[in-house]
Amino acid sequence: MSDYQTQIDRFTTLCESKNLNWQSINPEYASRMHLQNRFKTGLDIAKHTAKVMRADMARYDADATQYTQSLGCWHGFTAQQMMMAVKRHKKTTKKAYVYLSGWMVAALRSEFGPLPDQSMHEKTAVPKLIEEIYTFLKQADARELDHLYKALDDMRSKGQDYSAIQSEIDNYESHIVPIIADIDAGFGNEEATYLLAKQMIEAGACAIQIENQVSDAKQCGHQAGKVTVPHEDFLAKINAVRYAFLELGVEEGIIVARTDSLGASLTQKIPVSKQPGDIASQYTAFLDTQIIDDVSMLQDGEMAIKLDGQLQKPTRLENGLYQFKEGTEKDRVVLDCVTSLKAGADLLWIETEKPNVDQIAELVNRIREEVPNAKLVYNNSPSFNWTLKFREQAYQELKAQGETLEAYPDPSIDPKALMAPELDGTELARIADEKVKSFQMDGAQQAGIFHHLITLPTYHTAALSTDMLSEGYFGELGMLAYVRDVQRQEIRRAQASVKHQDLAGSNIGDTHKEYFSGDNALKAGGEANTMNQF
Repeated sequence: MSDYQTQIDRFTTLCESKNLNWQSINPEYASRMHLQNRFKTGLDIAKHTAKVMRADMARYDADATQYTQSLGCWHGFTAQQMMMAVKRHKKTTKKAYVYLSGWMVAALRSEFGPLPDQSMHEKTAVPKLIEEIYTFLKQADARELDHLYKALDDMRSKGQDYSAIQSEIDNYESHIVPIIADIDAGFGNEEATYLLAKQMIEAGACAIQIENQVSDAKQCGHQAGKVTVPHEDFLAKINAVRYAFLELGVEEGIIVARTDSLGASLTQKIPVSKQPGDIASQYTAFLDTQIIDDVSMLQDGEMAIKLDGQLQKPTRLENGLYQFKEGTEKDRVVLDCVTSLKAGADLLWIETEKPNVDQIAELVNRIREEVPNAKLVYNNSPSFNWTLKFREQAYQELKAQGETLEAYPDPSIDPKALMAPELDGTELARIADEKVKSFQMDGAQQAGIFHHLITLPTYHTAALSTDMLSEGYFGELGMLAYVRDVQRQEIRRAQASVKHQDLAGSNIGDTHKEYFSGDNALKAGGEANTMNQF
């Protein structure tokens, strides 16, 4: 018996048990509404998607070509359109996630207005956006199932075999997919991290990404001035997130530990070492110091610590922050990652300054010497100039092969010269574009990248599409700018958005009115509905 029929039978029995009280309730309509909202709470979503993500991680461990992807979304509608597009074009939602970017929450969702990525936005905006995204994804399910129910009713009324439609309903694949949600540096101490993590999980997040920067000095991963915390502080926050998952019954919840140490040169405090070789002493060993042969060398207010049997003065800036030694960046990244994984993190995020598979692989291979199954979530960041960076790689590759390079500008003279549009049709540009195209697969196979995401693509697509429409509409094209470049494209791509009334829920509302009021329903659809033009 199908799940659809099972639900009908269940509601039939329930309604009959109420005698005459529920005689106006149609068991099939009730079962349809029940199936259209499969996930009743955010915790239902978090538990389901955690299992999905764990299965994907196991699949990747067995076959490194099976990586997953996501795009950063700043509104429920963008997440909905992304997942509807994925399902329409790929015929499945498997291996596709949603990324929730703290950068975009700050830039687009704060009541203060646009803010930089420095944890200045309201922390509650993050769980609210998670809830909003899943509300829109559930509505995508309801809309698609409503169409299937109407198709079933139509075939049934004509006496046709509707078993194929019923099978589609029974095997329906939801738009509800995992969200990897950015909690920044935890928005405070470990208790603050725990409280916010709980709200995020209750809203539906199965994966929480946390970084090792100082919470009140947090910077965007692609900007200067980053300050990291000692490992003990960061591991306490990892513990806080795990306790939040366990308290709420999401035992398979995922923690993504992000390190910014590759681009961070400062720390706020020196941890206390309890015994030689412990984590605190390893962190302290990275400090830039000056050996003190005589305590009289110290000025009033200066401090010194004993390292390797010698009194040493850490380099301390005027703002009180301590400087790390140059050249320790990679070693700090490796130690960050190993300690995080051993403390219960599930995935790593290494923030890099450029998209280079060899660079990432070098770090991951060192980490895997201690944690063999270590794998990454990697930021395919819009902060990278992808065209330039991969043309630089292509240039160096051609140079190493002894190819003639007279046709190309020397990037050592003008680093940005390789961006010139006239190079677009050249062999160098072709090689570079092929490298960009294969970057995700190469990274997955060679550098342990389980999940590829782009943090803020929909920020850029919204800006670009609005600019292009505005240029034409307020220019010579007038209405043709919208008709030709928007509506006509929606129609030809069979996008649901062209029937915006239906996408916004008008037809679902009409269906419900019919359920509730029968022939008395005042419906928005009908012959006069202009949406019939599409």
